[in-house]
Amino acid sequence: MNVPTTPKILACLAAAAVLLGGTAAADRLPSPASALTRTVSSTDEAPDREALSRADGVSHQAAAVTEAERRAVLDYWTVERMAAAQPISMATDLVEDALQLSERAERAEAEPQAAPHPDSTGERWTSGGLVTRTTGKVFLTMDGRDFTCSASVVDSANRSTLVTAGHCAKDGRGSWAKNWAFVPGYADGAAPHGRYTARDLLVAPQWERDADDSYDFAMAVLNTRDGRTVQGAVGAQRIAFDTWTEDRVRDGVQVYTFGYPAASPFDGRDLHYCSGRTAPDTGGTTANGVGCTMTQGSSGGPWFSGFDTETGRGTVSSVVSFKYADDRSTQYGPRLGSAARHVFEHAERL
Repeated sequence: MNVPTTPKILACLAAAAVLLGGTAAADRLPSPASALTRTVSSTDEAPDREALSRADGVSHQAAAVTEAERRAVLDYWTVERMAAAQPISMATDLVEDALQLSERAERAEAEPQAAPHPDSTGERWTSGGLVTRTTGKVFLTMDGRDFTCSASVVDSANRSTLVTAGHCAKDGRGSWAKNWAFVPGYADGAAPHGRYTARDLLVAPQWERDADDSYDFAMAVLNTRDGRTVQGAVGAQRIAFDTWTEDRVRDGVQVYTFGYPAASPFDGRDLHYCSGRTAPDTGGTTANGVGCTMTQGSSGGPWFSGFDTETGRGTVSSVVSFKYADDRSTQYGPRLGSAARHVFEHAERL
């Protein structure tokens, strides 16, 4: 990681739970995104994967491409391994803060689940809608250890693309994830829409090269299941790359964030959400923060702007990324801007 200045915690980083790092030099930070909203464009044939690996603005890793590789991933994730996969524990010097966070979240969990509201700091989502199908739990192996993350299906030309956190695909300058599988609509151990394996993982070069938290996003392209794409099976959410204009960053954006928090007091079994108005990070990244008690495991879950609580539809404009060690009640997400758009457009052509 970069030279440390302020302790950060990435929600489900496979190699470390506590990252030290005001990461970004000014010349690596993305400027506020211009009006770059994702438009689906069809292509006649997918580009060569080797050529994609050399493309500017994209870091790519092939995953389970062959049928044998796909079957190996599905066979790897036995019921026992899925149950045992977990995010790395919090650092021991943060136990007191973790206990305080745990107590607040436990109180929220114990209260009757109210209708969705715009200022939740971490409650179980019980209102149904599209979000319960398009959001799912990710299972992955990083450096020989099994972990969980969250991700969302987004509308794409190949109907097979997910958005998640960069650290759910690659450990910054370290290893790429292996055995990458997605379970849309995961609920209390059940896989109501089946399990999908990843055939391609893509991150921004700034994440691969510098582990820059301003670029902690990734795209995963999934294999079909029984001949059907994941979007065909569960639907998809809109994704946009023009949300974080200078005015909106300054004034704040009302967001709803979703994921499967797995560290105590949560257990990773159910979809949870937070909601509120964002505030810009002041710790050296271009990320934005919102009040949220969700813990590790929620990493990579979608941040929605323009979210409709009745239908469960919205526009993905960020993903769950990190927390600061001295502020465990605020969750941060990177801006999906021009760099994310570039990665996405490569992903949807695969």
